[in-house]
Parts: sequence; C-alpha cells; structure tokens
Amino acid sequence: MDTKDQIIALGRALKVEQQAGYAETLPGGMALFLDAWRAEANGALSHEPVQQVMALLDGYAEFDPTTRRARVDIAIDALRGMFRKAGEASTPAAETKPRPATSPKRAVAAKPLTLASPIADVPGIGKQNAVAFRRLEVRTVEDLLYHFPHRYDDFSQQKQIADLKIGEVETITAEVLEVRSFGMRNGRGGVELRVGDESGVLKVTFFNQPWIVKQLQLGTRIVLSGKVDNYMGLRQMAGPKWEPFTNDELVHTGRLVPVHPLTKGLMERNARQLIKQLIDSMVPHVQEHLPELVRQRAGLLPLQRALQQMHFPDSRELLEQARTRLGFDEFLYIQLGVLQRKVLFQGERGYAMPFDAAIHADFQAKLPFTMTGAQQRALAEIFGDMARPVPMARLLQGDVGSGKTVVAAAAAVQAIANGYQAAIMAPTEILAEQHYKGLKKLLGGVAVPRGQGSGVRGQEPDLQTLAPKPAGEAAMSIDEIKRILGMMPEDDLDGAGVRVALLTGSLGAKERRRVLEAIAQGDVDLVVGTHALITESVRYHALGIAIVDEQHRFGVEQRQRLKDKGFNPHLLVMTATPIPRTLTLTIFGDLDTAILDELPPGRQEIRTRWVTSVEREKVYRHMRREIEKGRQAYVVCPLVDESEKVDLPSAEEMYVKLGSEVFPDLRVCLIHGKLLPREKDEVMIAFRNHEYDIMVATAVIEVGIDVPNSSTMLIEGAVRFGLAQLHQFRGRVGRGVHQSFCVLVSDRDNEQTKQRLEAMEQTTDGFKLAEIDLQLRGPGEFFGTRQSGTPDLKVASLADTRLLHAANREAQVILAEDPRLEKPEHELLKKKVDAFWAETLKSG
Repeated sequence: MDTKDQIIALGRALKVEQQAGYAETLPGGMALFLDAWRAEANGALSHEPVQQVMALLDGYAEFDPTTRRARVDIAIDALRGMFRKAGEASTPAAETKPRPATSPKRAVAAKPLTLASPIADVPGIGKQNAVAFRRLEVRTVEDLLYHFPHRYDDFSQQKQIADLKIGEVETITAEVLEVRSFGMRNGRGGVELRVGDESGVLKVTFFNQPWIVKQLQLGTRIVLSGKVDNYMGLRQMAGPKWEPFTNDELVHTGRLVPVHPLTKGLMERNARQLIKQLIDSMVPHVQEHLPELVRQRAGLLPLQRALQQMHFPDSRELLEQARTRLGFDEFLYIQLGVLQRKVLFQGERGYAMPFDAAIHADFQAKLPFTMTGAQQRALAEIFGDMARPVPMARLLQGDVGSGKTVVAAAAAVQAIANGYQAAIMAPTEILAEQHYKGLKKLLGGVAVPRGQGSGVRGQEPDLQTLAPKPAGEAAMSIDEIKRILGMMPEDDLDGAGVRVALLTGSLGAKERRRVLEAIAQGDVDLVVGTHALITESVRYHALGIAIVDEQHRFGVEQRQRLKDKGFNPHLLVMTATPIPRTLTLTIFGDLDTAILDELPPGRQEIRTRWVTSVEREKVYRHMRREIEKGRQAYVVCPLVDESEKVDLPSAEEMYVKLGSEVFPDLRVCLIHGKLLPREKDEVMIAFRNHEYDIMVATAVIEVGIDVPNSSTMLIEGAVRFGLAQLHQFRGRVGRGVHQSFCVLVSDRDNEQTKQRLEAMEQTTDGFKLAEIDLQLRGPGEFFGTRQSGTPDLKVASLADTRLLHAANREAQVILAEDPRLEKPEHELLKKKVDAFWAETLKSG
C-alpha cells in the first residue's frame, strides 16, 4: 500500500472503534493493531498528524471511556484534516468509493492556518484540547506561541550507563535488551526492562503501564530521562520519561524539556507535542516588530529565534537570551505607552501659573507647624512645574504621616491665587469628608487675591441668585448656601479665604445641584470629592489643577476623565504606599516623581512586635491597659467570614469572640468590604467619635480616616498581607500624641515569613519595606490585589532593573524621533504597543 492507503486504513480502523463505542474491539486491541500498522507504515509515520495520532493513542487500553472517546475523535479529526488540506474528496474515516463525475459535492479545502486563526482550527487539536486551552486564555494560534513554559526539566546531559549517579536525574540513550511483564496486587501490572549501551546495563521499571510491553520491542533504541535509584545494589530507573530514539529533534527527553501551564483536560505530553508542531510551522510567519537598529543596539535575538528558544531551548544560554528579548519587548511596550502619554499630554499647552511668594508665605504662616525639608523640596519641584505653560504630571510619594495633604493644599492655593479652580479626589467618601473639613479649616483664613489670573475669582456670587429655585421649592437661606459652599454661617462673605465645597455621591439631589452650579460658575475655588468629581454632570469653570489621593485606588481611565474636565490642568497624584523605583517606572512612568522621605519632628515611633498565637492573651491584656487609659484599638483579620477560612480567625469570628468572651465589658464594632459604603462610613465615624473601644476590620481600613486616639494595631494572620499593606495598617495608629503599638500575629516560621515580619519589627521606613516586599514576594503581590491598569508581564521581571532601564532608554530615543509612532519602520511596533495596552486596560 502507498502512504495514502495506509493512512486511510488507519482512519477506517479508528472509525470502527468509534462506532463500537470505544470498547477495544480491534483484533488484539488498539496497541497490537497500532504495532502491526507501524510495521507496514513505511512513509506514513513521517507526517506530523500521524505522529500526533500515535501519541494520542499511546496507552489506549488503560484510558477510561471518556478519554478513549476524546482521543479517538481527535485522532480521526487529525487524519481528516490531512486530506482536507490536500484537497482530497474523501477522508480516511469515511467510505472511499470513487464518486461519480457528476456528483455535485466537492471537497472544501481547509482554511490556511494564520496567527489569528482560532485555536480550534489547529489540525489535530480536537475539541477537548481546544476548550482546555481557552480556559488558559489561549484563544488563537498567536496566543499559543506566547503560552510560555513555567519551568524546564533539564534532561539535556546524556550519559553512559556506567557514569550514572544514584539520586540524580539523568538521561541515557540505550537499546532494549529484555522486556517482561509482571503482575501487581491492583491487577494492573507493570513492565520491567533491561536496557544497555556499550558501558553497561540498567534496569527500568514502569508500574501500572502494562501496555508499554507492546510498544518496546527488543532491539529498539530509546531515550530515557529519570531519577536513578539503588535497588538491591543495582542501579535502576522507575517510571522515567521516554521516547523512541530518532534522527529528528527530541521533544520529551534528552534536552531542556519545557513544562507548560496546564488545566483540566490538557495532558502535558500532548500539549508539548502540539506546541512543538505549531512552533515549527507558525513561528516563521511571525513578523519582527523591532526596528533592526533598535534590536542591534540592545543586543537582542530576532523575535522568531527567541520564540523558538523560549519553548524548546537548545541550551541554558539561549534560553536566557530568549527571555531577555521577550522581556525587553514587554518593558518596551510599557515604556512606550506611558512615555507617549506623557509626551502627548505635555505636548499641548497648559496653564502657566507664576509662583506667588506672598500667598505661599501667608499659607505657611497659617500652619500650626513648620514644614519639613522634604515638603519644601517637593513643593519647589511642583511650583516649578506649575509655572511652565506645560501641564504638570507629577507623582507625590510620601510615607504614612509625611504630610502629603499639606503639600497638595499649598499647590491648590497657588492655582487659586492665579485665578483657577482646584479639585481633590479621594478614594472614599469618608476620606473626602476628612480632607474637606481639614482643608476648609486650614485655607479659610488664607487671603487669596481676587480679580487676577483667569478672572475666576473676579466677582463675588449673588448667593440668592446662585441657583434659581425650581417651581414650588422654597428659597434657600444664606446660611444653607454658605454651608453647601464650604462656608460656616459666621464666615465673612466678603473675605478673601479659599472657598471649599464637598461633592460626593451621597449628597441629596438639591444639594448636589447647588454645588454643581457653584462649581460651573466659578463660585467654588476648591472642590473635594470622590469619583463624583469625574461624572459627566460636573462642569468646571476653569479647572487648573487636579489632585488625586491614593492613586492606586484609581485606574488610568479615571485619571484621564479628571484631566478632561479642564483644559489640560496640572495633575498631582498622591500615594501613601511607597513604591520601588521599578514599579514607579512601569505603573507611573508617565509621571515625574517627588518624594517625601521625612516625617514631621516630634512624632513617636510606633513600637512593632511579631508574636505567635499562643501569646494572644498577653496582647489582649496590653489592649485592655491602653483602653483603660482612654485609648482605642484596631484588630485586623485577613478574612471576612468562616467560609473563606483556612486556619485563621475571620473578622466575624473575631468580632463575636472579642465582644462576648474577651472584652464583654467593652464596645466592639465590625467593618469589612461586604458592607455598603454608607454602612462603612457610619461605623468609621462612630469609631472616630469614640462610640467604640475596639474596631475589628479587614483590609478595608488600609486607607482610613484619622483617629488620633487609637494607639494599638493588632494584625491577625499577618503573613497573609504584603509588607506594604502591613505598613499601611500600622499607619492607622500613631496619629496623635500617644505612644502607639503594632502587634503582628503569625505562627508561620519559614524563612520568607521570618524575613518579612522581622523587617516590620526593625524599620518603619516604608520605602525600605517596599523594596524588601518586591524582592521577597514579587510584583504580582505587591499591592495585594492586581492594580487597575497594571501591565500583566509574562516574561519580564520587575526585579530586572537593568533590562527595564534599557527599555526606558530605547523608548525615549524612539519617541524623540517619532512621538506618535507614525513612521513606517514603527508600524508593527505601534500595533504591538496598542494591543498590549488594550489588553492591560481591559483586564484591569
């Protein structure tokens, strides 16, 4: 028979098995049939789909009915695909009688496979594997090329049998000298081989795989990779990986063998074989998107070569080169995206706001303290930015308690003195209210000149005509309008103080309408709020500066919407989470950075201690002593309720235990993320007003309000939180004049836990802790949960600062020549960057 007839015969046999219900109905069983077929196969085995079929049906007798059905169906599809591709009118699994010439039916050739083809179109993949790959977010051929191994088994160093070492994982090529089956108590049996090379003989045992006896015939040369054991003085391998020795490239043994991420229904060997097939056939279709000059300057592999070596590396050195190339690509997409935003944002004209030294001096004179050197340095950078006719884009990083709000207020005052409005957006209503009250008190007495700059402040409003009353609605009193505008009834309407208003989602319809009209008419200088500030209904008269507090609670889109409220306003982003420089370059790469690395003088250091659960009673005694002095305490738990638990107390359990068993005489409250925003605010305000002694909480209090009276922070299951989060929790105490304490409870004592919790005990420097956290836990867990708009890196490591800076330099060079990536040589690169950021923003 020729090759075509052999494949047709194979397909017909599989069709018989399919129609018989996958019940091993072929003469002698599937294994014996395939052995006989192979002996006659001649050139048929050179076809990749046939090789795939052989791999699929390997061990068929041991499969359960579901697996048999899936594999036979996949095998038939693979063989049919060969004939469709060749344009044949018949398939190997169907009747092959020649059709009459007049038959109207014609064969439909398979669509050529492209990088954009759905994964289900890959010849021989079968429905089950396609569904499994889609669960791994692999939907197209290109996705599969970027579905990289998560580790590699090193079977590359082949040895002679005489040189094998007990206890080591070794690889040999040997001839099968003896094959015998043996029984086992479970009835499944096993196979024992003796294999040899010119240096010696090795015993090899396969348990629960009796079908192997039909696949390994005497004289067959095979490659084996596995651990070498000692059995009764003889070296042996038990259950090694193996494949026939051929002149073709090895896939499963004898090399750095890739281990790809798997999921239910996807077997390692099948996935590897399929990926190898696609790497060989589809990588040549991948286009190089890096300009040749950039690639040579950075010393990078060509993209096709990098993809091949990432999946099936020829050596450790080439694997590292592949990782470098593909990691560089990811960093470059990030840098081009964030730097391009900055170039385009600052490429348009903004408001130039000359520094008003007299106003700033008046502002400082009203402060009840002297600003730190770090605050002064940060303000010098900010004022320098604001004085230029280019929109400021700056990140203000400050440790807990470093005075970011005062810096933001000083920047807002400069904008207002130049005749513009300022907006401060907080992540929660309760924080917005806290900012509003503090800023109103601080800025009410700062004399801001009127009639300057853009003329926003050039005319005082007629408060009674500010918002025409709707039909049937009573006129508002002057005091009511004052209150809405952030004034107190006793405020002097003709005074020169900053006019502050609060805008949040919980305002009533009438109040909201009045505030919106005041903002639109320029009768509010500073508006403080939440996401309500960026809704479509808010129109600013002349927004000059937008200040976002706790940026990691907001995504890129929200930030853009706030900027869109004015004509390129200056943007100041504040975060109390110290961020390592590598993360700053990626997440905030479109922002310049100012750092507050000094705490105001006189602040007491929070005493921190790591204890085990057996010491809880001692901690409770300490809490009672503090509460008897009039203080308050927090208890933080990583879980909300018992359904989530592993071996840690949940917040609800802890609330019940503390309130009924430990402190029945004290007032205990509970707050967690499942409460409605209004309910959370009510609990926080009640705690601030000292209506409770102890607050049991989850991570929801990471960004909370100031409660100067609280002095103890007890954190259960401390190992479940990152150092950045633990540091934020610790920052909830120590905000008053009282000595404060932070207690970390964890029974884990592995090396990483020890390093992290000892770091908390030894330093209160948030920037040092952030670097330690990044090194120990990696960027994926740095924020506790995935940040909105944070890039998902498959290859690049944020610990690789050298590669990140190299990509940053190349991005600057590229954008200096072509800010919009419009040149022909950047066409493919632009598509890659756009696709990368589209996926990042979608998943964020």
